[in-house]
Amino acid sequence: MKALITGASSGIGRDMAKVLGGKGLDLVIVGRNKERLEEVKSQINTNVEIITMDLASEENCKELYNQAKDVDILINNAGFGIFGKFTETSLETELEMIKTNIIAVHTLTKLYLQDMVKKDKGYILNVASIAGFLPGPLMATYYSTKAYVLRLTQGLQEELKKQKSNVKISVLCPGPTATDFLSRAGVKFKTKSASSEYVAKYGIEKMLKGKKVIIPTVKIKSARVLCKIVPDTILAKFAYSIQKKRDKK
Repeated sequence: MKALITGASSGIGRDMAKVLGGKGLDLVIVGRNKERLEEVKSQINTNVEIITMDLASEENCKELYNQAKDVDILINNAGFGIFGKFTETSLETELEMIKTNIIAVHTLTKLYLQDMVKKDKGYILNVASIAGFLPGPLMATYYSTKAYVLRLTQGLQEELKKQKSNVKISVLCPGPTATDFLSRAGVKFKTKSASSEYVAKYGIEKMLKGKKVIIPTVKIKSARVLCKIVPDTILAKFAYSIQKKRDKK
């Protein structure tokens, strides 16, 4: 089997590569930093192909598909966030985020899912966030992108079910995780974050079992339950108070 992982140069993507490599899978790892990808490759004992690419470009997403068509598992992990008031954050950065977090995920999911449906086998894991269940004041664009990933995946799950397809598509919704994401977003958590190793291993295990919505840690599962029963106006106030506890770096 072969797996393709985007955003594989660090954090959850890097650790998912290690988990899948440990299971004997060949890998295609994708990211913007070739040196970091080489480091990841050096820690894996299976065949690893490196593709250095910025997925904020739609054409690059199509080129990635053309370079690595024959995969059994697709993991859409590449993404980033930005912290701040919507009226004050950079429009250019937010548009790049939308291209990476939404358009790249949408494009790659569509291209690879079409092939998997024809073969009637395969796995796709889209990495969203607990943020996808909430309004996101002070990180409004990021939260919105993750809501898109969540709802897209859930919609496709029902389509595949109605088709009686053997293809499995899952969405991973972690909470705060110790990765480079926080430094790029310009924030840090005062509460303890889960390790990327734990989130990666948990996500892979549940994906292979066909779990549809994957939420690591009891704390984040509890937060998900609250999101189902608390009105959106209250959730927005809650999210704002959480964001205000973050310090800009």
